Amino acid sequence: MSDTFLPVVAGHAEDGRVAPPSTPRNVPYQNGAPNPSAEALRAQFADAVQRVDVVWGETTVFVDRARVLEIVRWLHDDPTQQYDYLSDVTAVEYRDLDRPIEVVWHLRSLPHRRFLRLKTLLPKGQPLAVPSVWDVYKGADWLERECYDMFGIRFEGHPDLRRLLMWEQYKEGYPLRKDFPLRGRFSRSEQLRQILAQNPEAKYSMEELTVLEAFDELSLEQRNRLRSGEKVGE
Repeated sequence: MSDTFLPVVAGHAEDGRVAPPSTPRNVPYQNGAPNPSAEALRAQFADAVQRVDVVWGETTVFVDRARVLEIVRWLHDDPTQQYDYLSDVTAVEYRDLDRPIEVVWHLRSLPHRRFLRLKTLLPKGQPLAVPSVWDVYKGADWLERECYDMFGIRFEGHPDLRRLLMWEQYKEGYPLRKDFPLRGRFSRSEQLRQILAQNPEAKYSMEELTVLEAFDELSLEQRNRLRSGEKVGE
């Protein structure tokens, strides 16, 4: 271990001004105390903050779609905020077809021990696209790909935006959209036919595919142990 390694202590930037971690009790459903970052965002981006909600003690800030990357970068870089961890990127579509789709970012500031939810609204009938935050959080890579794969939302500026859970030639649409049939758009036989017709060598490098060949290079004893389902690292 390096001599310069320092553990991250949640809340260390608050200089003892926050209470020790504890289970919240008697949290109001609405109108609780907002995350201090909400007021800071209003001061810094007055024209981009559309609404602030506090539900069950969690603060959600609705922001202008075009300013998402700028706002996320500020939350990450500003020493009074330090949101250094992106825990999720997802979306919400409601049954009411007139309601916009919501794109959601869950941010955590470990130094200040804060949680903040950012949302932006994408009205139906308009392009489903938002700025990628990959430039700020490299962990957004697969999170944004999954959101694109399931909802069809494009993340502009993502370096490799393609399907993640479904295969790249998947033609049935976006499985988490409300208009997606429960059994898919194609029959089970057609779905199976499409899967079997895929050629992995057309989309993956030989270096990636040769990982599969590593099994054959193991000793007989190691292969037998893996076949038997033996767990490692325990």
